[in-house]
Amino acid sequence: MAYNVQFSVDPKHKLIVDHEVTNAVTDRDLLSDMAKRAKDLLGVDQLEALADMGYYHGKEVKACLEAGITPYIPKPQTSASRKRGLFAKEDFQYDPEKDCYWCPAGAQLSYRFQTMEKGRDIKYYASSACAHCSIKDQCTRSKDGRRITRWVDEGLLDEMDRRVKGDPEKMKLRKQLAEHPFGTIKHHWDQGDFLTRKLPNVRAEMALTVLSYNIMRVIKILGVPKMVEALT
Repeated sequence: MAYNVQFSVDPKHKLIVDHEVTNAVTDRDLLSDMAKRAKDLLGVDQLEALADMGYYHGKEVKACLEAGITPYIPKPQTSASRKRGLFAKEDFQYDPEKDCYWCPAGAQLSYRFQTMEKGRDIKYYASSACAHCSIKDQCTRSKDGRRITRWVDEGLLDEMDRRVKGDPEKMKLRKQLAEHPFGTIKHHWDQGDFLTRKLPNVRAEMALTVLSYNIMRVIKILGVPKMVEALT
C-alpha cells in the first residue's frame, strides 16, 4: 500500500536491470524515465520497451521514441461511448491523407478546430450529416451530432497499435519478463508487504530485495563457483 515499484527486466536471463520505488498512484507517467535509465545502463543506442496497458500515455510514448526507444503498449479499451451502447472512437476510421474521420455510416467528419486541453494540442472533427443519419441513435445522444477528438501526435499511438497487433509475441514476452520477478518476490518469497515505512526506507528495503533476487538468478544461471570467480 502507498508504494509503486517499477522493474526493468532483461529478456535473456530475467535479471532486474533497474528498479525504482515511487508514490505514484498509477504507472502512466513512469515509462519513459525507466526506459531511458535502462537504455543508459545497458549502453545501447536502440531499445524496445514492453509494458502493459497501465503505462499507455501519449506523452510517455512520444518521449520514448524521441530517446531512441520503441515502446510496445497495448491500447486500453476505456471508451465511455461503448459503455453506453454507442459507437466508440475505434469504430471511426482516420484518413491521414485527408485529415478526417469516416464514421460507421460512411460520412466524413472533417477537421473543425484545434485547442489546448490538459496540456495537449487536441483537434476536433465533426460532420453536418449527423442530423439526418439513420443510425444516429447508435452513435450519439447530442443534438449537435458526434464529435471526435484527436491528439496532434496521435499518429504515434496509431503506429504503436499496429506494432503491437503485428507482433503479439511481444506481449507474451512482457508477461514472462515483468511478472517473473514480481511473482517470485511476492509469492515464492512471501514478500507481499514492506517491513519499513517512509519512501527512503522502502527504497533501501527494495534495493536489498532486488540484490537478493539478482544473486539468486545468477547462481541459477552460472552456479556458485562461476559467480564467485566473476566477483573476484
